[in-house]
Amino acid sequence: MIAKTQYTMTPADLDILLALVRGGTLAKAGERLGADASTVFRALQRIERGLGRSLFERSRSGYLASELATQLAEHAEQMEATLEAARASVEAAPAQISGTVRISSTDTVLHALVAPALQTLKDSHPLLNFELHTGNELISLTRRDADIAVRATKRPPQHLVGRQIGPIRVALYAAKRGGVRDYADVEAGQVDWVAPDDALPEHPSVLWRKRYFPKASPRYRVGSILSVLELVALGLGVGILPLFLAEGRRDVVRLTEPLDEAETELWLLTHPESRHLRRLATVYAHLGEHLSLP
Repeated sequence: MIAKTQYTMTPADLDILLALVRGGTLAKAGERLGADASTVFRALQRIERGLGRSLFERSRSGYLASELATQLAEHAEQMEATLEAARASVEAAPAQISGTVRISSTDTVLHALVAPALQTLKDSHPLLNFELHTGNELISLTRRDADIAVRATKRPPQHLVGRQIGPIRVALYAAKRGGVRDYADVEAGQVDWVAPDDALPEHPSVLWRKRYFPKASPRYRVGSILSVLELVALGLGVGILPLFLAEGRRDVVRLTEPLDEAETELWLLTHPESRHLRRLATVYAHLGEHLSLP
């Protein structure tokens, strides 16, 4: 592929490449750009002809970015961040912060901690809107898939900035009206277990159970800690739960003291290039002040 003339890239070209790097397919890139897949395909062909080289490796699973495409996407992200900063500088009066803030967390952290904290924010900043993503994976703040992440981890990514909210203490729980009377029943192997499934293979509660009860095979495996709580409350088995989630419930009872070896940390994270934006800084500061752990 040979460029016929000197080609000059435009901001629109960088937007297309960034969308394709982030999306991985023509369809997903089109969704990000508000265009159809064929339009993205033609635009990519035009850019590659102009540059005289291929930027992506095509496969059945999608488009894999070359080293050059990755570098160009990084420049596009810098341009995106600069544009965000410019928009922030012309926002309305300080009291009227507006816009959308995208927050990533697990469903457990969202329902028990983040949502209650956001409830106290809506009256002081009624023009703010929120997109709340839940999942066990830490989605990329670098790609702007989210603005703020609230995550349970002992090793937050080094490229992000943040603050530790506090330790997440956990203990073993059973249903208050279930058949499990105390921890001795658990030690005797007379109980069923409820535990996270293979989506959380390295969860501290999983590692603790495998260390101290290596022969215990959970009867119920679920996709979130919130689901562990609900099944334990129904009396289906015992499970390890965060104190912040279980202590307010009247239908479960704690069987142990907090398990220090299964403890992790709650972190509030954002991208260093985003934290100066007024709407993000406002929400970040509010969460840092109002997220609390027992």
